[in-house]
Amino acid sequence: MPTVLIVDDDPKLLKMLQRTLVYENLSVLTANNGEEALPLIDTHTPDLLIVDWMMPKMDGVTLLRQLRADKNKTMALMLTARDAIENRVDGLESGADDYLVKPFAPAELVARVHALLRRIEPKPESLTAAYLDVSIDPATREAHRGDLSLTLTVTEFNLLHLFLRHPRQVLERAQILSEVWGYDFGGDDNVLEIYIGYLRKKLEAGGRARLIHTVRGVGYVLREE
Repeated sequence: MPTVLIVDDDPKLLKMLQRTLVYENLSVLTANNGEEALPLIDTHTPDLLIVDWMMPKMDGVTLLRQLRADKNKTMALMLTARDAIENRVDGLESGADDYLVKPFAPAELVARVHALLRRIEPKPESLTAAYLDVSIDPATREAHRGDLSLTLTVTEFNLLHLFLRHPRQVLERAQILSEVWGYDFGGDDNVLEIYIGYLRKKLEAGGRARLIHTVRGVGYVLREE
C-alpha cells in the first residue's frame, strides 16, 4: 500500500485530505509544517508528498528545496492558492512534480495523486535504453552521458527514458504529457518546458552538445545538432 505524507497547517483541509486518500486505500501520514515533516520522511520514507506552499516554521518550497539538496527524490504535489505562472514555475523549480491550485475538487486531487504514484511503479522495460553517448538503465534507475553520471528525479528520468525510446522522432507535447505525467495539464501551464530545461542543463553540463531540440508548434525531438 503506497504511503502519502500530507503537510499542511490547515486542520480542516488536512482532515479532509486524509479522509479522501484513506478511502482510496492509501496509507496517510500528516504534518503541520515542513519541520514536522522532515523526521517523518526520514522514518517512514513515503511514496508521495502533498505539500502546502504557505506554512509557519518551514514552508513547502523550503521543505522541497532542502529535500532535493539532500538528493531525496520523493514525488511531491504542491498545493497553493497562488495561481500565477511565475508562482507555478517557482513551485516546480523548488522540486515539486505537480502543482494544484486551491480551491480544488477532491476528485482532481485523487486523479493527480494516482497519476504521480503511477510514475514510480516499476516499468515493464528492463533493458537499457541509449542514444549516442546517453544511456539509462530502468532496473537501477541510473543514467549517464559519456562518463558523466546524471542525477535525475523520477520525472526527469521518465522523461529522458521516453526520448531515448524514440530517438530522432518528434514527440508532440500532448504525447509527452500523457506518457510522463499521465494526463494533459492543458492551458498555459509550462511544466513541460521547465522539465525540458532541467534535462538540458544536466545533459549539457561541461559544454556538451544539445540533444533535446524544440520543434516549434509541435513538441520536442532527441537528435544530434
